[in-house]
Amino acid sequence: MQAPDWELDYYSRPILEADGKKRWELLICSTPEVGAGDDGTSHQFRWVQTCPATSVNSIWLKEALEQALCAAEDQGFAPPRRLRCWRASMRTMVQRAAEGLGMELVSSRRAYALVNWLQERERSVYPHEPGYMAGPLAPPPQPLRPIAVPLPEAARGESWAWASLPLEALAGAGEWDLGFAGLVPLPPGLEAEVPVPGIRLFSPSRALALAGWLAGLEPVRLEISGLQLVLEAGMEDRWLLTNLDQAEAEAAARAFAAARTQAGGLQFMAVQANEADQRFEGFWLLRDLPDA
Repeated sequence: MQAPDWELDYYSRPILEADGKKRWELLICSTPEVGAGDDGTSHQFRWVQTCPATSVNSIWLKEALEQALCAAEDQGFAPPRRLRCWRASMRTMVQRAAEGLGMELVSSRRAYALVNWLQERERSVYPHEPGYMAGPLAPPPQPLRPIAVPLPEAARGESWAWASLPLEALAGAGEWDLGFAGLVPLPPGLEAEVPVPGIRLFSPSRALALAGWLAGLEPVRLEISGLQLVLEAGMEDRWLLTNLDQAEAEAAARAFAAARTQAGGLQFMAVQANEADQRFEGFWLLRDLPDA
């Protein structure tokens, strides 16, 4: 089995240090490898290091990554396959540090374990630190959302369908016959019968190629935008999957939003040769995420 990716967040925190500058912090965690009967979190690498505000640069980050690699080795973890950078604003700095160590960088919001950990720290760690600032000093700027771009002809399925699976079925996804896959630990505390919404894409002749192409996009979440079904992927990509008529779009938006809320933000996307096929050439669990 290949070593998992590392998910990385190098950013300021809502804490003022004694010198009046905001605290900067590096968080690294390994992407959980979800298998049969395992939520993937039992053997996960985590690393935290505080950075002085006057030292925020790629040189400091490269040295911190070297220390993290040594700590991981000491704990029995293999070096990561790739680094996943969650924030677009830090991509260039992280890229420079990664290149200095010969590490591959993937710009992707598909960093669910990192976001869970960061939200956990925002609830239970930062509020208890001296200098904690309750709430932002100014509202963050709203990100500009790019227009959804149609998928290339070669990457489109011949047909598609709405779908829903109970949460308890997804708990066994590690045992399914999967080609390209992206599984994530399921949120705790949900009822087993909660429906998780998703879509199935079908292509009798190109299912594997379609799944491989979609895997390279780093799929993040699905949304109904006006009369469009859109796949958000990577750092800020938006791909148009199909156009909907008015009635279908309104009904789907209501049903999808309600089901997604009940399922703790979970969604899924599947690629199969046809509706009767038991094999998934591609299967991704997706989750809603805060904007980075």
